[in-house]
Amino acid sequence: MRPSSPTAASPPEPGGATGSRTTLVRVTETISSLRTVEGRTYRRTPVKTHLVGIGEDLAGVIALYSAEQITPGTTLCLSQKFVSICDRNVRHISEVHDTWLARLIVKYVTKNDNGDIGYSHPKKMQVAIEEVGYPRMVAAVVGGGISKFVLRRSGDFYRIAGNHISEIDGFNPAAMPPFDQYAMLPPPDPDGVCEALARRFGCAAYIIDGNNINVEVVGRSANLPMSLAVAREVMLDNPMGQGDELTPVFLITAAD
Repeated sequence: MRPSSPTAASPPEPGGATGSRTTLVRVTETISSLRTVEGRTYRRTPVKTHLVGIGEDLAGVIALYSAEQITPGTTLCLSQKFVSICDRNVRHISEVHDTWLARLIVKYVTKNDNGDIGYSHPKKMQVAIEEVGYPRMVAAVVGGGISKFVLRRSGDFYRIAGNHISEIDGFNPAAMPPFDQYAMLPPPDPDGVCEALARRFGCAAYIIDGNNINVEVVGRSANLPMSLAVAREVMLDNPMGQGDELTPVFLITAAD
């Protein structure tokens, strides 16, 4: 989230199920926020970078912009898109040829009113099909359809398909160019990425998949000083944003 005026602190706002709240504060030249979760307050400081390109050194970018601010008490929180871009784990739209199955499935996906395209783009659905394979995707469509329309239960399509397809992002016309032309796939070993960063910088690290709808923790280092539920809640308002913020890294520290 971004305040309308960077010089003014916003009042606390209600949070999620764990009773969290967020307050924006000024820290040096950036706007940090204090988010209270389960009675403990965490300072979240955004790290502004350049527009990171495909194949850049993940640890190198973090070191360039934030090495002097990282201490043993810091927890690095990274955008999954940032990790995927650095790892070249992306697909350009020109490389994806949507099939009849992809075009059929997108006719029945839920359309969101908040600007998130979800799986309404047939080429994004095609990427998911190629990740899980045609047999499993057909099973997910059939099983998810029965669950949704007969049992009135949602989410089974993604659970049956597996392979973390809910974490695939991309082909969003609202994204910053050139990444409106790319699909970003989830990292194959997110925990390993976090462990490597934890060793490199002497702190904890975790990766989130965040959008306008939800935030999920997709990877963490073994020394993460909070539960997964708290780590998710700390970033549940998605302060990394969805536009041109250029803040794919947040430094989280205890503020109380």
